Amino acid sequence: MTFTEKANPIFRTVINDYHKTDNVDAPIQNPYEQGTIEHDLYLKNWIDTVQWHLEDIIRDPQIDPIEALAIKRRIDRSNQERTDLVEQIDSYFYTLYHNVQAKADATINTESPAWAVDRLSILALKIYHMQEQVERQDATPEHRANCQKKLEVLLEQRTDLSTAIDQLLADFEAGNKWMKVYKQMKMYNDPDTNPVLYKK
Repeated sequence: MTFTEKANPIFRTVINDYHKTDNVDAPIQNPYEQGTIEHDLYLKNWIDTVQWHLEDIIRDPQIDPIEALAIKRRIDRSNQERTDLVEQIDSYFYTLYHNVQAKADATINTESPAWAVDRLSILALKIYHMQEQVERQDATPEHRANCQKKLEVLLEQRTDLSTAIDQLLADFEAGNKWMKVYKQMKMYNDPDTNPVLYKK
C-alpha cells in the first residue's frame, strides 16, 4: 500500500465523520492511536474540515462583526495548528528516510512531502463539496453540469497529486531526493517579530 492509498481513505472518513453533525464545535473523535501517522492524518484533515466551514460562516454578509472577528481569530489559530501539524508530519518523513544515503546527483524538491499532503487534504474537501453541488436538487441543471465538470478535474488532480507524492517518497527511499525539513517561521503570530505586537 502506498502512502496516499492510506491517506486518501482517512481523509474521506474524517469528512464523513464531520458531516454527521456538520458543526464546527463538534469534538473530534480520532480513532487512531496518538503518535501514529494515521492519527496525524486524521487530525490534519479534521483541522482543515473545521476551517473550511469557518471560512463559509465568516462570508455571511449578515454576520455580526464581533462574531466575525472571533471567527477570524479562530481561523488564525487553526492556521497555526495546521502549520505545526504539517511540520510534525514532515518530521515523520524525515525520521523515516534520514538513514537513506543520498546519491551524489540527488536533488531537492520544491516542497516538502507534508505540504503536498496538505494540498491532498484540501483537495479531499473540494471533491466532497463539489459532489454536493452536483447532487443539489434545488440547483439548476446548468449549475449541476458545470459542477460535474469541475468535479472531474478535481478527481484528476487527486490522482495526479497522489501519484506525485508517492513518486516523491519513492525517490527519498531510493536516495534520488534529499529529505529536508524547514520550519515556516511565521512572523505575524510571534509577539517578538510582529511590530504591531512588540511595539505595544
